[in-house]
Amino acid sequence: MSDTALPRTADNSLLADRADGTRVQFDGIVKSYGRTTVLHGIDLDIAPGEFVSLLGPSGCGKTTLLRVLAGLESADGGAVLLGGKDVSGVPTNKRDLGMVFQSYSLFPHLRVVDNTAFGLRRRKVPTAEARTRALDALALVGLEAHADKFPHQLSGGQQQRVALARALVTEPRVLLLDEPLSALDAKVRVQLRDEIRRLQLRLGITTVFVTHDQEEALAVADRIAVMDAGRIDQIGTPEELYLRPATAHVAAFVGLSSVVRGLADGASVRVWGTDLPLQTPATGEVDVLLRPENVRLVDASDAAVTGSVEESMFLGSMRRTLVRTEDGALVRVQHAARIRPAYGDRVGLAVDAEPVAVRRGGSAA
Repeated sequence: MSDTALPRTADNSLLADRADGTRVQFDGIVKSYGRTTVLHGIDLDIAPGEFVSLLGPSGCGKTTLLRVLAGLESADGGAVLLGGKDVSGVPTNKRDLGMVFQSYSLFPHLRVVDNTAFGLRRRKVPTAEARTRALDALALVGLEAHADKFPHQLSGGQQQRVALARALVTEPRVLLLDEPLSALDAKVRVQLRDEIRRLQLRLGITTVFVTHDQEEALAVADRIAVMDAGRIDQIGTPEELYLRPATAHVAAFVGLSSVVRGLADGASVRVWGTDLPLQTPATGEVDVLLRPENVRLVDASDAAVTGSVEESMFLGSMRRTLVRTEDGALVRVQHAARIRPAYGDRVGLAVDAEPVAVRRGGSAA
């Protein structure tokens, strides 16, 4: 589907009925299991038609927050609002949501078109109309030619496309995606990721996307909420999170970073003889998180710090080289592919004066 144009609006009922999206609000959501609190007063406002990713490590609370939005879990405190209306007490099947999960959850005994139309049939939509709308939904994901096949006749990527079509066919107010790509191989995962974003933009549907994969979140989201231990550390555009992380956790989780020691004096921190602006004020000895594109390989004879090459990976348009400094720190350097350092080469390192995040304590390994 990634190389095929979407159907014309006039030819597809889902595109013709494009809405403006629904506002989603989490207002002080608290959730506990026994004595363990997993969501600590989450506040989040998602604009109509916005694509927001909940990003974080396993156990951070992102899936629980999505399940509270879906009505699959009840919050112990706070409220969920859809379009300004509190739906905290509304059952899942009355919230008008579309959901796609990691497992495809297709009915093996139903053909693709009937799997897609299942939600419509539950809503008593006439058979002929349900089939027409299901075929329109399958056309959106490039599977109309497979409508009469059974799930076992499809690849994993195709089955997940059917699950996506089934979620969209009822024209929900909000689309919820819980790790929908994690069971797919790398190439299919990237293709389907891009297709989901393209569809979301065309349909204008508010979308909440749960993932632990920072590359996925950076690629598709309008904004990303980075979660840790049941709280939102920072929410912002992909560019804001990458270039101006509010915390060391965000800097470490969003994008690659190397950790080196530095001496902070309030507004800046000195690393390898260069003063770097700080994202947030700090003083004393700190761990500094350096982005690989802000570190340069230089002649060892002129460098304030030197090290030996541990590995150098060719990544197409660039290389990423890992250098172990004399004090034991491992530093990633992103550079032109034409520069090809070998294992064991002695190199010098320099750093560009770009703003950095820091944290207290820890080692530079």
